[in-house]
Amino acid sequence: MIPVVFDLDGTLIDSAPDFHAGANGILSDEGHAPLSFDEARSFIGNGAAVFVARMRAARGIPESEQPRLLAEFVRRYDDFVSLTHPYPGVIEALQQLKSCGHPLGICTNKPYKPTLSVLRHLGMERFFTTIFGGDSLPVHKPDPAPLHAAFAALGAPGLFVGDSEVDAETANSAGLPLLLYSGGYRKAPAESLGAAVVFDHFAALPGLVRTLS
Repeated sequence: MIPVVFDLDGTLIDSAPDFHAGANGILSDEGHAPLSFDEARSFIGNGAAVFVARMRAARGIPESEQPRLLAEFVRRYDDFVSLTHPYPGVIEALQQLKSCGHPLGICTNKPYKPTLSVLRHLGMERFFTTIFGGDSLPVHKPDPAPLHAAFAALGAPGLFVGDSEVDAETANSAGLPLLLYSGGYRKAPAESLGAAVVFDHFAALPGLVRTLS
């Protein structure tokens, strides 16, 4: 069966509420105004360092504070789980794909340790044979190396499921088809990202995987 690798934030799980609360906890401790939910959501996708840089810039915090704030963000990151939940139909889709024999993996820009924390909190770790976080290799998405590594660990190239411009660029660079979930953190029009298929609900995913296999 063809392997399937997933992005995490904005694809399988809606973690924006935890990012929002966690960022605002740090900003409050620093004496700065909170982010709006839309601001926090728009900062997700390129890894922790970029999220913190965008958060910092949005509140006029000097660049010299980046290392300290990033270290504090990473220190708290494992606890960003209580407000996060899978998108509708995700668990059922993963169960179907797993039961059909598809090897499943994760390729995310979230660091490896917080990735495991949230997957375990949600009872989702059991579905995945391999997990590549944003710090698993010296580079992260949109560099194609982590995606290639995830598929190599699963034994063959396959299908990549993501939600964003970063995922589209990664799939294109890797020469792999993208199944784009329309309900995530994408900013550009879905039709502009060159996905093999766009889907609105995870109930459709197992059938799409069969069609594209």
